[in-house]
Amino acid sequence: MRHLMSPLDFSTEELDRLFDLANDMEAHMDKYAHVCDGKKLATCFYEPSTRTRLSFEAAMLNLGGQVLGFSDAGSSSASKGESVSDTIRVISCYADICAMRHPKEGAPMVAASRSRIPVINAGDGGHQHPTQTLTDLLTIRSLKGRLSDLTIGLCGDLKFGRTVHSLIHALVRYENIHFIFISPEELKVPDYITDMLKEKKIPYKEVIRLEDSLPDLDLLYMTRVQRERFFNEEDYVRLKDFYILDKAKLTLAREDMLILHPLPRVNEISVEVDDDPRAMYFKQAQYGVYVRMALIYTLLGLDKKQA
Repeated sequence: MRHLMSPLDFSTEELDRLFDLANDMEAHMDKYAHVCDGKKLATCFYEPSTRTRLSFEAAMLNLGGQVLGFSDAGSSSASKGESVSDTIRVISCYADICAMRHPKEGAPMVAASRSRIPVINAGDGGHQHPTQTLTDLLTIRSLKGRLSDLTIGLCGDLKFGRTVHSLIHALVRYENIHFIFISPEELKVPDYITDMLKEKKIPYKEVIRLEDSLPDLDLLYMTRVQRERFFNEEDYVRLKDFYILDKAKLTLAREDMLILHPLPRVNEISVEVDDDPRAMYFKQAQYGVYVRMALIYTLLGLDKKQA
């Protein structure tokens, strides 16, 4: 039995196979329509979610399986004080695989240590969001044709953004990757990230102005300033509109630059950008279904049965 707690749980070779499977599922949905007949996915979401929860549910339904679970802690026995350890032990009696989101870092790891079924970390606090990272990697590989030789700008909340942290850790395993970190001083990428990049001798720059970096980028990864991660409302209000990507700024960017965003967006990408052929964030959300289909299929061992 295998779990997914971090995008680094899969080697780059395993990721290639996973992404090949996801692309095959995209092209031949009918071939996989009944592979999970009789299987159940439990979605245990202690924190609000739209894309992640619904894409997991869509993925399982596309594979012919069924879904059960809860969408916030208040509708589960957590509101009565039940521990994550006890919850997963009970869920193991009802389902074949579990996707868990939790506001506390490490909670899905605790669940995995007590579970009798595969557990997928669907986001734990500001720590990891591995299935979003797999979605991002699949999107880049499918649209760019590669995961190496890229200059990537990450813009916005780089301090609290778990999607950013996970993506950086995943991309450093590929060749000739350059990072440009675009953020206000208060939301800079954490030291443990830059220390890791220095240790691996991976080039990066930290800048404040988005306009200065746009001409150099193969990929721009925008993020929202996350209200739920702030302790001070004044700081949030001051920083929430620090970056707004609009058509005027895009005139500085390459014609083949991709614009990604883990969503939801607030004001950081103007709606006028949606019609730009470089805007791929809704396509990115679609890729999230395919990669989660491939992940469920793989963690349930169906790939081995097919082989």
